[in-house]
Amino acid sequence: MNDFLHKLPTFVGNHLALSALFVIILLALVAMEFGRLLRKYKELTPGGLTLLINRESPLLIDLSARADFEKMHVPGARHVLPSQFDPEHKDLAKARDLPVVVMDKDGRGADKAAQRLVKAGFSRVYTLGGGVLAWQQAQLPLAKGSK
Repeated sequence: MNDFLHKLPTFVGNHLALSALFVIILLALVAMEFGRLLRKYKELTPGGLTLLINRESPLLIDLSARADFEKMHVPGARHVLPSQFDPEHKDLAKARDLPVVVMDKDGRGADKAAQRLVKAGFSRVYTLGGGVLAWQQAQLPLAKGSK
């Protein structure tokens, strides 16, 4: 370890671009993790969602494309097109105090919807990390069709 610390300044001096890239990537990772800690919604694993479903009967909102939703979705999920998702809608506003889980096919599009729910006053907002594909990979039951 002591030898490593003595050679580090020489390495950094000889590889400035590589060292700068390492620092930038490290700072980006720290910023992402810090942002994840500060956001007002939580990400659930498929197992965590199963526990939530068994304990509290959350509202499940699936923002996948219609064809993806009809192929497979979490049982009990309601399909909403992302273009029609409105946290201020009167039916959704009734669920402000319930846990609400937002998901999509691969987990990449649910964050914006979760942020909109938090901004609209929902207190218990979650996303399904990895989306319905993560649910499928965990070999949990899937529903098919439009309901």
